[in-house]
Amino acid sequence: MTELAAVLFDMDGTLVDTEVLWWEATAETAARIGHRLTDADAPEVVGRAVPDTAAHLVRVTGHTDEDGLAAALSSAFQERVDRGAPLRPGADRLLAELAAEGVPFALVSASPRPVVDSVVGGALAHVPFAFTLSADDTARTKPHPDPYRAAARRFGVPEAACLAVEDSPDGTASADAAGCTVLVVPSMLPVPGGPGRIFAETLEGVSVAGLRRHVAESRGRSAAGGTATGP
Repeated sequence: MTELAAVLFDMDGTLVDTEVLWWEATAETAARIGHRLTDADAPEVVGRAVPDTAAHLVRVTGHTDEDGLAAALSSAFQERVDRGAPLRPGADRLLAELAAEGVPFALVSASPRPVVDSVVGGALAHVPFAFTLSADDTARTKPHPDPYRAAARRFGVPEAACLAVEDSPDGTASADAAGCTVLVVPSMLPVPGGPGRIFAETLEGVSVAGLRRHVAESRGRSAAGGTATGP
């Protein structure tokens, strides 16, 4: 049975309530080039990295300055994050429980390094992350597996012994592709089920014991094609 070696947390929408801030920043930037953001844009905005969303705005508007859009998105998001990002329900308690039980954990985000540093220096300043990874720290970010593979390497453990905590389809796909088991706490977008995924409405009822059990059982559940529904 595989034991829990490390927990890898997504940031936006998982630990801190910043997905709404990112949506607001994107809506503001899109409006400046004549595009009204709607639910149809959500798959290209929620949980996506800055370059991905900038490329989407170029596709839907015909705007030619993708780099300029990326810079505008980053600036608008950074301004909002710097004002403060509230913690998601149950996040503080679970992080404290992991620290108390000596389970290593890290932050694995698709946000740029300045945004990660702002949140880690603010709302998450009291949290003893082993390290943090941003979109700038790997060649490819989510939904590619690179961030979670890099985090497992930093810990020196197999990906299958890591549990990722995610809220978005892209983040979940990234962790899945890396070989991690995944606790999904959806925020703005639904996430489909899968053999290595367990779902919770919030982090409030999630325990370290439950995370250990999930990692121990997930390999067998994957082979059987099942999907878990609670921690």
